[in-house]
Amino acid sequence: MTIRPYQWEDKCNQWYLLNRKPSEVPPPPTEQDARGWANALGAVPAGTEKIELAVQGTGSNTVVLSGLHIRTVSKAAPLAWSAYSMASGCGSGMMPASFNINLDANRPLATPTPGQQGDTVVPAVDFPFKVSASDPQVLTIYAHAHAVNVAWYLELDWSSGDRSGTVRIDDHGKAFQTSGAQGRPIFDYDTGSNSWLKDDTAVVQ
Repeated sequence: MTIRPYQWEDKCNQWYLLNRKPSEVPPPPTEQDARGWANALGAVPAGTEKIELAVQGTGSNTVVLSGLHIRTVSKAAPLAWSAYSMASGCGSGMMPASFNINLDANRPLATPTPGQQGDTVVPAVDFPFKVSASDPQVLTIYAHAHAVNVAWYLELDWSSGDRSGTVRIDDHGKAFQTSGAQGRPIFDYDTGSNSWLKDDTAVVQ
């Protein structure tokens, strides 16, 4: 299994909360460099966190993925930090098997959601999925937090023949962290002045 946190659906819908002044924040990174940028600054994904899971079998036998569960480690008030946008300009994404998670809920669930592939709407699909060494499955997770700051991880149930188990999915041994950002100051990076400027019209989703 490959776990890819710090994924962006598009730059204009990606924010990070930072406990720093705009003058202390470097320019936004590329998506490939987002992990290092966020870790170095102590940044926390704001509003929505996108995670991609690439799952496949290791042998000739088919593996059935039967369920995905959300485990909450802690829940508190949203971080009282400023939100920084990664860029302006939007693009379209491809979501072959996507799930929304409402982290504000008392018992968050992974809810299948439709996606978009070009001009075609991809219908929502739910567990179970079948994977093998030659037939992987990509699961895209959109975890949303609006009124809370949540530490959380996932558990993926699987079975193959008479064997079964559960795989923990986290950020290299640490829980994922996602915080709401309602009412927080929002800053956009201006390439003309090479500085962060406050945006009073933007809303963290």
